[in-house]
Amino acid sequence: MAHRKKNAPRRGSLAYLPRGKASKFVPRIKNWPEYTDSAAKLLGFIGYKAGMTHAVVTVGNPDSPFQGQETVIPVTVIDTPPIRPFSIRGYESTPYGFRLSMEVLAGSMSEDLRKTMPLPKEYDYETKMGEFESKLDSFAEIRMLIHTQPRLAGIAKKKPDVMEFKIGSQDIKEAFEYAKTVLGTDVRVADILNEGIFVDSIAVTKGHGFQGPVRRWGIRILQHKSRKTKRGVGCIGPWTPSSIRYTVPRPGQTGFHTRTSFNNKVVKMGERGEEITPSGGFVNYGVIRGDYLMLRGSVPGAIKRPVRLRFAIRPKKSKVERPVQVSYISTASKQ
Repeated sequence: MAHRKKNAPRRGSLAYLPRGKASKFVPRIKNWPEYTDSAAKLLGFIGYKAGMTHAVVTVGNPDSPFQGQETVIPVTVIDTPPIRPFSIRGYESTPYGFRLSMEVLAGSMSEDLRKTMPLPKEYDYETKMGEFESKLDSFAEIRMLIHTQPRLAGIAKKKPDVMEFKIGSQDIKEAFEYAKTVLGTDVRVADILNEGIFVDSIAVTKGHGFQGPVRRWGIRILQHKSRKTKRGVGCIGPWTPSSIRYTVPRPGQTGFHTRTSFNNKVVKMGERGEEITPSGGFVNYGVIRGDYLMLRGSVPGAIKRPVRLRFAIRPKKSKVERPVQVSYISTASKQ
């Protein structure tokens, strides 16, 4: 009887290579969805992860056998204090991608922003805005720099987080007019998102430092009589070619990676965070006192970490965007 080679499934997914450490707590967004609505607006928002609870909602999917019945779902609560756009950026299209051409700062900016970046002492806002408007026809798209206001959130932090958001619009001039109206003003989450829509949640996951292949890739622990090691790979490669393939599980950075959760449904939005804060506050976060957002399911990131929300870039056609009927939200203590 011929000897049959023993095969085993590979351990760990190769979809996330390289598993490098994120450079910042605020994740980068490299792609933006196609915008089809008529009114121009920012294509996302940002908040701070507060924690999780559960809610009772009515199933609204017409294809579900439980349509019209109540079900319990897990929800993630995100504290969403107002953001403040402070810069308009014009990008030109080049053979190597978009290139920043010109930037206009707001006439008045928050003093907290000096904790993050140097601000000009003297700035001619009117001249810069006129120069920007004269070059409007050469721009391929317009984006805005915004900063958060963590003083209004439930975290002990004063230094704002700075990031860039694209303005969704059918016309560059319309996007520019929208940018001028919101520049230097507070933008609330209700101005951007609506209940029942699908968004992508982008955040940096919880870090676990330098870990071995058992923790990092989930490989099996070898039997106790194995040579040299048990918590390692039995063979990392052949003599010829004398190189280690990238598919071999190796130790290294675990966690603190930028990850995206696609198509999280906005279950509920509100202005009074006390109404959904559990008794005693969210564990390791506290009480939400302002605007909040409730997403179905879990999202990446640790408590108090910034979570960037973007309009769904690959929405499922089967998912219908309609407001969710919420009948109960658990406010029992999570302590």
